[in-house]
Amino acid sequence: MAQNKIKVFAPATVSNVGPGFDIMGFALNQPGDIVEVSLAKGNDIRIRKIYGSKVLPYNPSTNTATASIISLLKSLKIKVGLDVVIRKNMGIGSGLGSSAASSVAGVFAVNKLLNLKLSKSELLVHALNGELISSGTLHADNVAPCLFGGFVLIRSYDPLDVIKIDYPKNLFCTVIYPQIEIKTSEARKILDKKVDRSVAIAQTGNASSLITGLITNNIDLISRSMKDFIAEPKRAKLIPCYDQVRIAALSNGAINCNISGSGPSMFSFSTSEVDAKRIANVMKEAAQSLGLNSVTYISKINQRGPIVLK
Repeated sequence: MAQNKIKVFAPATVSNVGPGFDIMGFALNQPGDIVEVSLAKGNDIRIRKIYGSKVLPYNPSTNTATASIISLLKSLKIKVGLDVVIRKNMGIGSGLGSSAASSVAGVFAVNKLLNLKLSKSELLVHALNGELISSGTLHADNVAPCLFGGFVLIRSYDPLDVIKIDYPKNLFCTVIYPQIEIKTSEARKILDKKVDRSVAIAQTGNASSLITGLITNNIDLISRSMKDFIAEPKRAKLIPCYDQVRIAALSNGAINCNISGSGPSMFSFSTSEVDAKRIANVMKEAAQSLGLNSVTYISKINQRGPIVLK
């Protein structure tokens, strides 16, 4: 009997990872979004229900989950009726790739449901088209790790070239999500359009050495390299607890601590679950000291990316 319904989980992601502005990111085990797609009569795509958000649009053309599906079907000249249910399990504007997760879950689900047998590389451009609806710019540092899993490097955008990077398997990531919203589009507007040569050199050095540290399992080099001279100095001002959270993490064994994407989420690396839990507690206490509620997550790097749920 042909499959007529599918449910897909797509993970949250950490992007930029310090010096890798728009070119680095990795997937988490939690949180993540769930998109359910069912075959329906006619040729229309309909969003039947959105759980976890009261602000996301029901218009299929302006919702990232269905915009990616529309891009995919249009490219293949396929007309089919689909009903879509979206379950948002992370905040909008959290800095954890919320829109990317929905976009990836949508195209991944339809690829499986319709048995299109497209590779993840072939799905990537359509997931990016969905993400474009939310961010207003084409950047793959959330979509690519969400879709491919693991730690990824975007070598080039034209042509698009995504590379999976090896990393120490004992890395744990602690994430804190202060309960405020920062829109990616707004966080990009405050960045300088040009940077000095010395800044570009320093940023390139850190990005290069971070990749080297990851693939050679050099924790000290990873720690020294996770410094951003371009985006983080500007975006830190949007996060009221930035300094307090960072100091708390570094004082309790974190390898380093940076903003995830556009923020307000921040993340740190450590090399044990015990350290990761301790760091989560002190990060949360630091945010709370300023009256900010927050949610914390602890995860190893997710190698799989999206998965079909039973």
